[in-house]
Amino acid sequence: MALKKLKFAPGINKEVTRYASEGGWYECDKVRFRQGFPEKIGGWQRISDNTYQGVCRSLFSWNDLGGVLHRGVGTHLKFYIELGGAYYDVTPIRKTTSSGAATFSSTNGSSTITVTDSAHDALTGDFVTFSSAATLGTSTITATVLNQEYQIDEVIDGNSYTITAKDTNGDEVVSDETVSGGGGGSTSAEYQLNTGYATNQPASGWSAGSWSEGSWSQTTDPSSTAVLRLYSQSNFGEDLLFTSNGGKLCVWDTSQSTSIRATLVEDNVAAEEPPISQNILFVSDTSRFVFALGTNEVFSSTFDPMLIRWSDQESYLKWSPSITNQSGSLRLSRGSQIVSVLQARQEVLVWTDTALYSLQYVGAPIVWGSQLVGTDITIASQNATVTANGTTYWMGKNQFYIYSGQTQVLPCTLQRHVFEDLNPEQLDQIFAGSNEEFYEIWWFYPSRNSSTIDKYVVYNYKDQIWYYGTMARTAWSKYATEVYTAGYNYNLIQQEIGCDDQETTTISPINAQITSSEIALNEGNNFSFMWRILPDISFDNSTSATPSADLTVYGLKKMGSGYLNPVSEGGVSTANVAKVASSTVEAFTDQVNMRVRARLVVYKVSSDETGVQWQLGTPTVDLRTDGRQ
Repeated sequence: MALKKLKFAPGINKEVTRYASEGGWYECDKVRFRQGFPEKIGGWQRISDNTYQGVCRSLFSWNDLGGVLHRGVGTHLKFYIELGGAYYDVTPIRKTTSSGAATFSSTNGSSTITVTDSAHDALTGDFVTFSSAATLGTSTITATVLNQEYQIDEVIDGNSYTITAKDTNGDEVVSDETVSGGGGGSTSAEYQLNTGYATNQPASGWSAGSWSEGSWSQTTDPSSTAVLRLYSQSNFGEDLLFTSNGGKLCVWDTSQSTSIRATLVEDNVAAEEPPISQNILFVSDTSRFVFALGTNEVFSSTFDPMLIRWSDQESYLKWSPSITNQSGSLRLSRGSQIVSVLQARQEVLVWTDTALYSLQYVGAPIVWGSQLVGTDITIASQNATVTANGTTYWMGKNQFYIYSGQTQVLPCTLQRHVFEDLNPEQLDQIFAGSNEEFYEIWWFYPSRNSSTIDKYVVYNYKDQIWYYGTMARTAWSKYATEVYTAGYNYNLIQQEIGCDDQETTTISPINAQITSSEIALNEGNNFSFMWRILPDISFDNSTSATPSADLTVYGLKKMGSGYLNPVSEGGVSTANVAKVASSTVEAFTDQVNMRVRARLVVYKVSSDETGVQWQLGTPTVDLRTDGRQ
């Protein structure tokens, strides 16, 4: 008998065949590498039972002057401040109608209320709050029913829309009287910022969508795609500045109560020519300049997707250039639109759809100068960029890139696996995050057959390796050593905590697995007989009293014939599989008896129980030569 150690190269390589990748790993899910060895990733847990409305596309964490941690949460419907696990709606008011401008009409036996309000500028799905309304006649549509927040069901025209009557518990209320134009003479309506889309809405023809639908400067031509709602946000001291793509510049004062909404900067009487709209907001680390990227020139209403404007130093109110301030602008020349911006070491990086620029503070009169540092590049989305360990990483539309003084393509052993599986209509959803504890850069993306994010890919910059998996997330924020994400259950999630999936009230196992390439058991044409395995699996940090993992070995007859489908999908070429042997490995399992006769084997470790954490070492197999066929 001969003992043979199975030594695997770290990382996943799917750029070649399973046989050509011998000595490595070929498939994985929810597994990372530490010191070159695979282990199950940490668990996650929602931060509270509270939820918010809409799909979160932006998370930002900062402290006020008292050291209290706040988070800005931007969804396609609203904007929230998360504080202590509670979500406070601070969505700004864009319009308040005068007293008596809004009236209501009801129909006996229906819960649908028609609201008439001239030039409301609302979109279907927008939020409006009524006050000082009176009961409609003597019906069940009382003042209490009317005087609350509603989401608009359907916009009829520029002067009217419908809502569904509800009580204060949110239950539907049916009118028992037909009333036209009621509600009292002092009703007022507060309209929140227009809502956006949860995903990109590709057009299906010339008549797709409404011509006037969408925020100012956003693509609204029904022959083109309507872009999902994205936010950018940054703290200005202890206050928060934020905007949506094509939206207004907004500010929330941290010193005020969380019951007070954010406001539009343009509504401040001290504001001097702030942008009418911008696609991206950014605050520089150098002297606190506020940048608007993709915006209008000062004293002009014409939107320019390649224009950058900045406010005066230490002011988000002064945007009109003069000899007494440092506000100004510049226009980039390479590309058709600005896509993203990020603070790097001693420079601000700005991506267009074809180039990368470095902005540096040079002082008056130029103030900010630009230098072209990358050409003939692509970028997948506004949030596909991240900086870690002094290097900037981003995901393009067909490859990955890095910048550390010069722009380079980042070699990827999963390039085809990722880029041939992207949904090209939903690239704007892609976002990146860094997890320095494990030297990782994460990208989340929607796969080809999904309209929402369902997969991720990770680059470990310490070991320069890649791995991947499945996970549904929508945004990422890192604060100190803690990582927070947003999910589709409308709450925030702390990552790398515990062993299990605690995103909901039900604790679920994290199904993790890793599968090797084909491993030749012997040289030449001979079969080998493998009769036992020394698994070398540890279960440190497990919370289960009896943690275990499943060990599966696929014995193959021929070299290089491979599989019809990935092992993780359960589809193997039965014509080439001599034997499939499985066993459960527990904390004190020193050996596993398996009778497998084959030329090659594929080695798989997986787990699907709660409370389990595992790391794989160097397994050893006991073999003997066992003839040819």
